[in-house]
Amino acid sequence: MSMSQEPALMVQPRRPWRHPAQNALTVTVIFTLSALGGAAVTAPTGLAGNLGWFVSFIACAIIVSWIAGRFRSKVAAADLVATVVIGAAAAAVVIPWTSLIYTVISKGSKVIYSGWFTTDMSVTAADDVFTVGGVSHAIVGTLIIISIATLISVPIGIASAVYIVEIRGRFSPLVRFLTQAMSGVPSIVAGLFIYSTLVILVFEKFNALAGAFALSILMLPTVARTSEEVLKLVPDDLRSASYALGASQVSTTFKVTLPTVRSGLVTAAVLGVARIAGETAPLLLTSLYLVSFSTDLVGKPMATLPTYTFGNLQIGTENAVARAWGGSLTLLALIFVLFLIARLLAGRGPGK
Repeated sequence: MSMSQEPALMVQPRRPWRHPAQNALTVTVIFTLSALGGAAVTAPTGLAGNLGWFVSFIACAIIVSWIAGRFRSKVAAADLVATVVIGAAAAAVVIPWTSLIYTVISKGSKVIYSGWFTTDMSVTAADDVFTVGGVSHAIVGTLIIISIATLISVPIGIASAVYIVEIRGRFSPLVRFLTQAMSGVPSIVAGLFIYSTLVILVFEKFNALAGAFALSILMLPTVARTSEEVLKLVPDDLRSASYALGASQVSTTFKVTLPTVRSGLVTAAVLGVARIAGETAPLLLTSLYLVSFSTDLVGKPMATLPTYTFGNLQIGTENAVARAWGGSLTLLALIFVLFLIARLLAGRGPGK
């Protein structure tokens, strides 16, 4: 007896997040009408410039999207409006960021030459031609001060997070309160504190170590708060399993908990460095500025890229301002390299 077999039906997966092709025409029409509407609103009013046009464009886009969606359904109208709002929010973030990066690169690259990273300003004035002078002294000073601040802040910040999350002692609320309070300390206040305590009373001169202490005050709460949130993500089952095997709290913390969130702790350190990388006010009150190369931590002032940039901006001449842009570009590139190295180290497995 023969049995007939019916052909199998192919099940097509549904992808509701993908908009149909005909929506592209709708989006194009909405964009065009909104652009024209923004220009029409900007021209006769006081909303001049790119910012005024952008605000008018977003307002017109929301209105046009709602009207276009109403021809279909309320859901389609809400979907189009939400798409416009999300796109506007993304543009509001990406456009200024891209403009900032482009401005720094375009203006800062004008002063970069072969000796920019290997010479200092000891025999060069800010108004000299761009073929002499450089930022080697500022690069080294920045690395030294940031490294010392990191060595101070990261261990203390992680230890504070461990005390709050793992040990949960009776002073945990106080430690959390202090770290939260320190997060709001203005950078100039940290500089004034170190200036009045260490620079005047202890060192009696401006130096790099005082600058590192000032930056560590700003970096510590960022590292502590981020590390605390990272440690909270560790499942309690891991801790319970370690305790069940007879491990102590210290062994569990150092051999189970901390290795589990290694990349998160590196991120905490990276965010801390990002917090202090461009700080100028604390350094003006502590490490000040020096035109020549120096690695003396306590004997004399030390140059950094932020103070180099600020000093040239204070001079205000065309060449000095151009050198300030060059210092900004160098600082941007330096921090990018440091972040890249940190992420590569965080991605390596334990013991490597």
